[in-house]
Amino acid sequence: MPKTKYIEIYEDLKQKIEKSFYEYQQLLPSENTLVKEYECSRNTVRRAIANLINDGYVQTKHGQGARVIYQDFKQNEYMFGETESFKEFAQRNHKKHETKVITFEELTVDETIHEHTRMPIGVEVYHIKRVRHLEGSPVIMDVNYFRKDVAKGLTVEIAEDSIYEYLSKELNQRAVTAKRKMVVERTTDMDEKYLKLDGFNSVVVVTSHIFNADGIMFEHTQSRHTPGNFVFFDQTQRK
Repeated sequence: MPKTKYIEIYEDLKQKIEKSFYEYQQLLPSENTLVKEYECSRNTVRRAIANLINDGYVQTKHGQGARVIYQDFKQNEYMFGETESFKEFAQRNHKKHETKVITFEELTVDETIHEHTRMPIGVEVYHIKRVRHLEGSPVIMDVNYFRKDVAKGLTVEIAEDSIYEYLSKELNQRAVTAKRKMVVERTTDMDEKYLKLDGFNSVVVVTSHIFNADGIMFEHTQSRHTPGNFVFFDQTQRK
């Protein structure tokens, strides 16, 4: 399935803003200019701009256009409102990173897994547990369930590199929507075994339900973060 045109435009403009091709407070080119540049309809450009607005990259004002409001102050912070992978986060922050798989198995969703993940009973999934290391320290444990019919062909090697990169480049699958919940929980025996807790007796648990472009929830992930390394960033708009 080819990538939707407005998503391609959105990602290109987003990258140009992050690399300061369009700088803070600068106006993006007009709709007419973007229509010609990307050889698309006006509505396609508007959908791309709407995504940039939702992600806090630009702000529009009638009669003026879209003004860049993005500033690169998110260093060492996870982006709560985006589907940024651990590898992307580490590279953005110029951090040495490593992922170690401690569980990799194929399961069929039963009532217990369904109750935990909300994935349909009978669907085949990859169940993966990974420990994430930053600068040599184990700081996150991810417990993943990926639908096999969407994330086809996963391997331990892929899981230790980047599942999202594999989905995008090899399967043309993209995480479009993320629903997340964040709580603080007491540490478990597994947390104590695999994470560097530095005296903390609790972890920050982020539970994510991830949907692709077809509206299929293809991933359920519980990320268990050590408190000493946990900083999440988000931005909202008043409506």
